[in-house]
Amino acid sequence: MERLVIIIYIFEKFLIYMDPVWLSIAFIFGFLARTIGLPPLVGYLVAGFVLNFIGAKAGEFVEVTSEVGLALLLFTIGLKLKIRNLIKPEIWGGALTHMLSVTILYGIILWGISFMGLRLFAIYDWKLSLLIAFSFSFSSTVFAIKILERKGEVNSLHGQTAIGVLIIQDIVAVIFLVIAAGNIPSIYALLIPPVLFLIRPLLLHILKRIGHGELLILYGLFLALIVGAELFKAVGLKADLGALVVGMMFANQKKGKELADVLLNFKDVFLIGFFLSIGLSGSLNIEIVLLSLLFAVILSLKTILYFLVFTRFRLRARTSVHTSFVLANYSEFGLIIAAVAVANGWITGEWMVTLALSLAFSFVISSPINKYAHSIYALIKDSLLRFETAERLIYDRTIDIRDAEMLIFGMGNLGTATYDQLNKRYGKKVLGLDYNEDKVKKHQKANRNVTHDDATDSEFWEYVSTKPLDQLKLVMLCMEDHSSNIFAAERLVAINFSGIVAATALFDDEIAELQANGVHSAYNLYTEAGIGFADHICDALDTCDIKQVTGN
Repeated sequence: MERLVIIIYIFEKFLIYMDPVWLSIAFIFGFLARTIGLPPLVGYLVAGFVLNFIGAKAGEFVEVTSEVGLALLLFTIGLKLKIRNLIKPEIWGGALTHMLSVTILYGIILWGISFMGLRLFAIYDWKLSLLIAFSFSFSSTVFAIKILERKGEVNSLHGQTAIGVLIIQDIVAVIFLVIAAGNIPSIYALLIPPVLFLIRPLLLHILKRIGHGELLILYGLFLALIVGAELFKAVGLKADLGALVVGMMFANQKKGKELADVLLNFKDVFLIGFFLSIGLSGSLNIEIVLLSLLFAVILSLKTILYFLVFTRFRLRARTSVHTSFVLANYSEFGLIIAAVAVANGWITGEWMVTLALSLAFSFVISSPINKYAHSIYALIKDSLLRFETAERLIYDRTIDIRDAEMLIFGMGNLGTATYDQLNKRYGKKVLGLDYNEDKVKKHQKANRNVTHDDATDSEFWEYVSTKPLDQLKLVMLCMEDHSSNIFAAERLVAINFSGIVAATALFDDEIAELQANGVHSAYNLYTEAGIGFADHICDALDTCDIKQVTGN
């Protein structure tokens, strides 16, 4: 409990604890990164290297915020993760197959580089080649989740596949760290599963009654940092794994999404400390920079291996590509593994800096690839389709819109309300589509005409373009991610769709962009909600005594 009090106090006093120079540099580089189309976290990494260059050292504040940021990140991942996803062969089998392949391939490459006479390889053998190659086999959980959240694709098939692979990698990392560090978990670790099973009903009861204010935030911190991180740490297990497991306990609860949303800003602020700490990990020299650039270049091999592995597990080329792009980076776990190796005297401290810079370069490369992932796939699709297996997974396929006269993309709250209203007038001629398999099943149980597909699936649009669309009169774009709405609008223009296209957005500049891309009717979501609310009030006033309502 003392640790939780300290964490909350540090957060409240953030601007006091964070040196103004550090905060300014982090903001400047985060803003510059965003300006050129990269995630702000890339800027925070660069800020860490700049701070290191001017002599700054990572202190207790950076260490605490880094630990808390990772714990909150994994807790929120757990809130969105379904355990059944981990037992799918394409996830656990794909993750382990890829890690083994990368370790062997990169190990051979590193062994070859060791003969070039570089100072970093002065004390080196094939075992260390495999160790460093193993550290490169991980992908960044932090980066991948941030990318998926920014694009609104956490619940897509490729998003869930990527998250599942990352969780398997996290488990492998925990096993390695336990073996390498020689820290065997306490015998009491065996009590963790039954204890969590017994206290879950109580924790869930409290969550349902906690309300929606600051108490919910505090309860989220308590679950992630005390019930999760500290409980696991006390029995010799990894604290981050504890936060993840406890998050997964509440994955199917309605309150889980709200809890993840209220912790979002806390998590993002604390993660600034994590990325600064990476940049502060050591000094740079020309050899380290060049070697890091080389590792960034051969990142392409890792991405290609991901694609080949996923297609062998019967995923579509499109799903395989998007999952591979999300995982096309190096991981912070590589730094943790390197730290263990340095502590054991296996490698020099300069390897920590090399891996940190390679991590930064991989983020810089992966960011634009993921930003334009749908367009990139559309360009190279024909070359990739030949890698697909003859038989593919039943839940990874393109559907036929049949005789639908109206399509609604995105069956969240807005899409559902839109569907219900249109369905009252047009019946089964309305078809809803969503990439979230669980959401689709829920709608189908409610007898809604909803099916599983993705508006950003270029193959879907190709298939639709080959069919007569005379019966299709209206397309509603109700997806949470603005870029997905834009992509769908562009595809509708490309197939010469002659019906009406309508969409919503949160900001006026997004409405202008939608209209510029062929959307006939674009509406501000908040404005429309206000108009709808006012209409309901007016209807109520029409059916009762207005003097009674107004008190006049």
